[in-house]
Amino acid sequence: MRGSNVTLSELSELPELLELERLIAEGAAHLKARVVCRVAAGEQRFPVYAITLGNPSLAVPAVGFFGGVHGLERIGAEVVIAYLRSLVMRLQWDEVLHRQLESVRLVFMPIVNPGGVWQGTRANPNGVDLMRNAPLEANERVPFLIGGQRMSARLPWYRGTLHGPMETESQALCQVVEEELLAREFSIALDCHSGFDRIWFPYAHTAQPIAPLPEIHALKEIFDRTSTHHRYIFEPQSRQYLAHGDLWDYLYRSAAAPEGGSFFPLTLEMRSWLWVKKNPRQIFSRHGIFNPLIEHRQQRVLRRHMAWLDFLPRAAASYRRWLPTGPARQDHLQRALQHWYRKTPP
Repeated sequence: MRGSNVTLSELSELPELLELERLIAEGAAHLKARVVCRVAAGEQRFPVYAITLGNPSLAVPAVGFFGGVHGLERIGAEVVIAYLRSLVMRLQWDEVLHRQLESVRLVFMPIVNPGGVWQGTRANPNGVDLMRNAPLEANERVPFLIGGQRMSARLPWYRGTLHGPMETESQALCQVVEEELLAREFSIALDCHSGFDRIWFPYAHTAQPIAPLPEIHALKEIFDRTSTHHRYIFEPQSRQYLAHGDLWDYLYRSAAAPEGGSFFPLTLEMRSWLWVKKNPRQIFSRHGIFNPLIEHRQQRVLRRHMAWLDFLPRAAASYRRWLPTGPARQDHLQRALQHWYRKTPP
């Protein structure tokens, strides 16, 4: 294992980290792992890992996979780890995958908030919601509490202190994104959560469209054509609600991407309401509201999203073939505005 002095026994309370360390050891010939930071939760200390595979050259595109930002939503970490596991296993025999990784960089941060995972809380051990922690204010009115608040860490969606530094975990995520994704001509980030049945893209802090809206629409279109029976709904997060402090909005704006920019942060929301509908007793469990509790349903969730995760590296490696230019870009822009930003509901 590279870049870590942590032993398996230290992580006995956190099975997701045990599994991740096993994968790092098993895939050591094909990947690199480093500890970006360490975080404390009570007497426990946990590493926050970043794992990379593929071509390190900044000339190639990259895809980043992130999970466990909200500790209570363990299924997000589990989906990212499951995809990493499939790659590690395939690298033992799959020549096509080896060739693909010559033309793309893959980055994994499966457990951004290990302290929150260990405590079973949405927030980190300091009570801060990492997805409300960026120094970015919404341009319009946000819903009470859920849009982010600075009143108290005892309340949910706490943003942290005004003008204070971002939390260690937030800084670690930003560092990895800036080093591995923003420096490239083309990159995609996918942040995996429980929640709605959506694939979200920015913005969360404003209802205004993101500059590379035509490119997002083109990505949606090639996925629609490739996976004709998928159930995902693509939309800007602002169609659901606005929020202060969104890390992905902050990182996108930090990239200072020009029109047609190359960094596309996406959020996968994995239909937690459906798990409760099929097993209503889960509503009495805080963990059950956000994660499937029955084993076969958990496995089904992990399988269901693999096609989407596997699509993204292929789309990134081939981005020059589908990114719209000229009149095609203008056509995608008009259709995207009509689809996502028309005033009447769809």
